[in-house]
Amino acid sequence: MTFEQLNMDHTILRAITQDGYEHPTDIQANAIPHLLDGRDMLASAQTGTGKTAAFALPIIHHIQQTFQPTKKRAPKALVLAPTRELALQIKESFDAYSRKNEVKTIAVYGGMPKRNQIVKIKRGVDILIATPGRLLDLMNMKVISLKDIKHLVLDEADQMLDMGFIDDVKKIISNTNEDRQTMLFSATIPSEIAKLSKQILTNPVRVEITPQNTPLETIEQSVFFLKATDKIKLLVDKLSHETLTSALVFVRTKQGVNKITSQLVAAGINAEAIHGDKTQSQRQKTLTRFKKHDIKVLVATDVAARGIDIDALSHVINYDMPQTPQTYLHRIGRTARAGKLGKAYSFCAPAETHLLKAIQKHIEMLIPVETKHDFVVSKPKTATKNAQNPKQYKAKKRSKKENNSNYKTQKSQPDNKPAYPKPNRKAKPVYNEAKEHSTHTELKRGTASLSQGIPSREERKSFSNAKKSNKPFGKKQHKHKKKQRRQKSFA
Repeated sequence: MTFEQLNMDHTILRAITQDGYEHPTDIQANAIPHLLDGRDMLASAQTGTGKTAAFALPIIHHIQQTFQPTKKRAPKALVLAPTRELALQIKESFDAYSRKNEVKTIAVYGGMPKRNQIVKIKRGVDILIATPGRLLDLMNMKVISLKDIKHLVLDEADQMLDMGFIDDVKKIISNTNEDRQTMLFSATIPSEIAKLSKQILTNPVRVEITPQNTPLETIEQSVFFLKATDKIKLLVDKLSHETLTSALVFVRTKQGVNKITSQLVAAGINAEAIHGDKTQSQRQKTLTRFKKHDIKVLVATDVAARGIDIDALSHVINYDMPQTPQTYLHRIGRTARAGKLGKAYSFCAPAETHLLKAIQKHIEMLIPVETKHDFVVSKPKTATKNAQNPKQYKAKKRSKKENNSNYKTQKSQPDNKPAYPKPNRKAKPVYNEAKEHSTHTELKRGTASLSQGIPSREERKSFSNAKKSNKPFGKKQHKHKKKQRRQKSFA
């Protein structure tokens, strides 16, 4: 299939042909025909498979077909993105595909002055790309209205869920028209996203190119077992000796990003940091230099790295193991984009083996272990015992449990001592006249208890009176009197 067979506007075909695109990717070939027909869609595909063009080209086509130049151009399409970097990346794609027509696109996001964004909105816009927080601010200021929105896209919906934007997204959707085309694109479809799709989508088309828990086959994965203190040494060794064009290093915290970047620079490696504490202009300058290969290594957090789209990114290094398997897929999806090859390294310390185990279980495969380095440690049992042979491990655990249960039964019931049945406590007592007579005489002497027989009415009455007066009964009464006489003699 070619793009010409999709029957899109000729201005779009001219733009993508000049960029060298002739054949659509799998997600584009499966999604674009349905979106051109106006259907709602729930699509899942790994990063780097061309998801942006899958919804951008149909939106530009629809707007261009109904384009009417007027003084006031209200937004007709809205694309929600979780981060500033991703919003800018989507805007660049829309600008590239619509450069041969008059469709206008702007992006609004936090970290930049609102004044410039408000001026651009008032000048008129056809496609609005926004982060949820900044869009709500502009809506509360009554700068923008979503009443004319006909196409709504939620890009990277799973990331918006992780960042806590779902409530903001629902609030934004409630301000749009119900008669709209809604598209939900995500690398993974967790239960919360599936529930949201049922609320906002109408008879959607489900498109799933690759299983959502399977990495791309073009990514060569490997894991390094080492101590946490040796991670920086191995990182310097890999970046110094291995031939790589560019590398993206993921670190869990902002403080860790700054620390590792300074250590790499001290080792003579051209590296820079990017995280949420950096200003938007600083982040954009760093990304631009990284894309132009002026910087060899970029150290980033998960949030800041979302939206980095570099075709020639050769290596992704997980300096800190990701907290969730979905984050692992998002990280390694930064490489091997547009059908190219890439490598993903994971540095796993002994305290992080449970994270590796969860990742291997989610992707349903074992990540090859790399042992050819100077800091190797023995393979942790928790990381491979259950993942390497799960059936054998479960059978072994089951047999061990059965052996323990058999040992307990043998210990509780040995051969020389047969097990006697438990007494029936609910059985009614049998009346015995001789036993009753002996019990009565013992009660009179104070040497019997009521449980040994059935006392008479007078004995029960004397016992209750003694109990009410808190006086001892039987032998205890004799000891009590003796104690009283002793106390009087001392007095």
